Amino acid sequence: MKGLSVSKAVTALMLAGLVLLPLYSYLSGNIFILTLFTRIVILALAAASLNLIMGFGGMMSFGHAAYLGIGGYAVGMLAQEGVGSGFIQFPVALAASAIYALVIGALSLRTRGVYFIMITLAFAQMAYYVASGLARYGGDDGLTVYKRSDFSGLINLSNRTQFYYLCLACLFGVIFLIWRIVNSRFGLVVQGLRSNEQRMQAIGFPAKRYQLVCFVISGTMCGLAGALLANNTDFVSPAVMYWTRSGDLMVMVILGGMGTLFGPVMGAVVYLLLEEFLSQITEYWALIMGPLLLLIVLFGRGGIMGLLGRIGRG
Repeated sequence: MKGLSVSKAVTALMLAGLVLLPLYSYLSGNIFILTLFTRIVILALAAASLNLIMGFGGMMSFGHAAYLGIGGYAVGMLAQEGVGSGFIQFPVALAASAIYALVIGALSLRTRGVYFIMITLAFAQMAYYVASGLARYGGDDGLTVYKRSDFSGLINLSNRTQFYYLCLACLFGVIFLIWRIVNSRFGLVVQGLRSNEQRMQAIGFPAKRYQLVCFVISGTMCGLAGALLANNTDFVSPAVMYWTRSGDLMVMVILGGMGTLFGPVMGAVVYLLLEEFLSQITEYWALIMGPLLLLIVLFGRGGIMGLLGRIGRG
């Protein structure tokens, strides 16, 4: 019980810090920290969506960043064609991500283990090379989004504070949805399939159907993160879909605590702050980051959330 209270206390402090961050930015005059944490919140959303299938569903997808790119390109391409309404751009981004997740899931879920990982990676690389070949939309150079999504005056995405709170609201909304899914009958079946798929099939549950629905929901959530990311950077590039970005998302999930509700958020905050801090010290920051992450994973089984639980238990 004590262990639970420690992890909950740290999580509550982190969430309170995220909510109050714009106030600190305003009082200190530090605009950069708000820009940095806007990116962190968006990637935390993407990591949380991956945790749904990887942490709770046991599906190790190595191509999750494809949905980041698809969501981003949906916004960028529509803006390029003169469609600036967020009420059109965001639903298209979600629908495109869902369709691509449906295709990937329908094929990859026919396999298991390393074959599943390689198929998801192959589809992500396919999306990367397709985006690189879209000369009309920038090709390898990427696509500049000259105007952010317009929500008819309800919210101004050009306002840093309003945009940050929109991203934070989307993150909290996605986490709440994941909590509802995980604690529903559907979610319990998905978790049961992670533990023992053969037994669940033997008692009559259509395993692939449940896993596919979960896979599509996860991809759609990540597509939302992609749409927000395109608005945040005013730019979208094929590099967003490269396999290394999927690896980053996996590290965030594992670092924070796979299969925990707020673990991916914790992992995203720690990982991206470490990246920012070390990159300012040396250009070889990755040589420091790698061993640090390795030590955390080796000695912090269950990620940061697991480590906090063990500290609380004494």
